[in-house]
Amino acid sequence: MKSILNLTLFFAFFLVTNQNSYAQNEELKNGDLLFININCGPMCEAINAVTEGYNGNDFNHMGMIVLDNNDHFVYEAIGKSVVKTPLKKFISYTKDPIYLGRLKENFQYLIPDAIAFSEKQLGVPYDNDFIYDNGKYYCSELIYDAFLRANDNNPFFKLFPMTYKEPNSESFFPIWEEHFKKQGIAIPEGELGCNPGGMSLDEKINLRIINF
Repeated sequence: MKSILNLTLFFAFFLVTNQNSYAQNEELKNGDLLFININCGPMCEAINAVTEGYNGNDFNHMGMIVLDNNDHFVYEAIGKSVVKTPLKKFISYTKDPIYLGRLKENFQYLIPDAIAFSEKQLGVPYDNDFIYDNGKYYCSELIYDAFLRANDNNPFFKLFPMTYKEPNSESFFPIWEEHFKKQGIAIPEGELGCNPGGMSLDEKINLRIINF
């Protein structure tokens, strides 16, 4: 009798656990944007120092949700290329709160084309040069172009002059001097670009914390 009771309790726990997981995943929709803060050392610290996200949060990485065969994935530019990452892996990048950005209702018609564009970019090299429109992608650049193309090549998000200098200083962060020397290019100070923090402030999306 005791073993039957324990088995019953186990399946009850299993059912509730999976229902909670299902409910959380049901909150996610195609085209939702996830904004996170990851720890990649001095480079992430430099990004956070000169960018600011929604409600003053630090966001240095982002991706876009897609549902594929009843599983959730995230289109992201990370590492060596554009990839389609399982949601579970994406959320493991950070212990900080994760914010979900959802396009407002009158812009959601753009999502299917943004997803189709992102799918076609899989394998495109990561943009370690951080220069817009050079045939490679960093994280927010991928999302920027996805919605640019979906919007008939009319900008949806905004580009801003990028800076690699320490706040209130004319000196570049040492990490950026080292990085661009390795890339063999001049630091693209003032060139137009985008970042997750700036995108999180866009008035065309609604943001909120999401728990996984």
